Amino acid sequence: MQDRHHVVVVGGGFGGLQLVKGLAGAPVRITLIDRRNHHLFQPLLYQVATTLIATSEIAWPIRSLWRDRPEVTTLLGEVSDVDEAGKAVVLRDGTRIAYDTLVLATGATHAYFGHDEWEPFAPGLKTLEDATTIRRRVLLAFERAELEEDPDLRAALLTFTVIGAGPTGVELAGIIAEMAHRTLPDEFRRIDTRQARVILVEAGPRILAAFSEDLSAYAVKELERLGVEVRTGTPVTSCTEEGVVIGDQFVGSRTLVWAAGVQASPAARWLDIAADRAGRAIVGADLTAPGHPDVFVIGDTAAVTYDGGKPVPGIAPAAKQQGAYVADVIRARLSGAKPPADFRYRHQGSLATIGRRAAIIDFGRFKLKGALAWWIWGIAHIYFLIGTRSRFAVAWSWFWTYLSGQHSARLITQKETLKEKG
Repeated sequence: MQDRHHVVVVGGGFGGLQLVKGLAGAPVRITLIDRRNHHLFQPLLYQVATTLIATSEIAWPIRSLWRDRPEVTTLLGEVSDVDEAGKAVVLRDGTRIAYDTLVLATGATHAYFGHDEWEPFAPGLKTLEDATTIRRRVLLAFERAELEEDPDLRAALLTFTVIGAGPTGVELAGIIAEMAHRTLPDEFRRIDTRQARVILVEAGPRILAAFSEDLSAYAVKELERLGVEVRTGTPVTSCTEEGVVIGDQFVGSRTLVWAAGVQASPAARWLDIAADRAGRAIVGADLTAPGHPDVFVIGDTAAVTYDGGKPVPGIAPAAKQQGAYVADVIRARLSGAKPPADFRYRHQGSLATIGRRAAIIDFGRFKLKGALAWWIWGIAHIYFLIGTRSRFAVAWSWFWTYLSGQHSARLITQKETLKEKG
């Protein structure tokens, strides 16, 4: 097998896994490299952060996914550079992995628009560690408020600010508000959790900008019904341990969550090619890096357009489509067949939830909102989960929460104490 064409895939997200799946039966050997040992179902990460589901329900060991594919080798490591002339990726510890074809599917992280000093106070949400950090801070805020005698500090502890009103920000704000106003009131004695403030801040003119204006307006109405304060048209100008400055107004808020932007991995810098403002590598029509025909860049790492120049969104279906396409290109190259036509993204719609009983769906001509949209959203996400056990576990967690209003994963772990800051 060592003499087979060697495909190195960096990143075990949706794009990378779909590529490996698409190469099943091809005359290749595959090395899949990721800095974590698990694949993460990111669309439901906010539900871990807001105590609806447990971490094990949306993450799976990468090795276990390919145990029946002997041609696939999984390595735990972090790529720090690409030696394109030598056709090798370089790991942080200096290890070199040679390739014949390289696929970079390294994803993205949070972007603070030049204010990285805000990150300790306003964590983003991209990893399981991020989710458990946010969950810890939210739960500890209530616990500390129960002990606090100073009314101003108690109010700051019970003020939660979500910065950025895309789907993740809206989903986070809605669930935090539901937890404060409906789940927790009967469990605390010295505070009324219904007095908690949840503030959703968006610098742009409206929330959920990728959706139609009528669905965006519906989402605002539903959020306000849950008790969320929606502030649009004003950017955040400072984040500290004490709170946040929205425009020129300081708001005491001890729990901040960042959902305002993303920054791509350094793949473009590794390859010395052009990138867009978010750091995404500008790739060719076949998703290859310009000047590097044996290197593909896909998913959140790549800048790809569709439908007259609109950027392909950084969502799971887009990454999966790109992974499947690149697998077809590699197959065609190895067999000498005609390569597929240029990549064309097929937008399958946008979905977002507002709390645990409402959602919006935008399929272009077809739009839906309310409880039915929530059920469709749930069915779609359960379908894409890996494994029967995960589907059952998530479905049961949702069903229990829907009926009882109780969240099933409200545990403060990782040695947190009330003395711990943030």
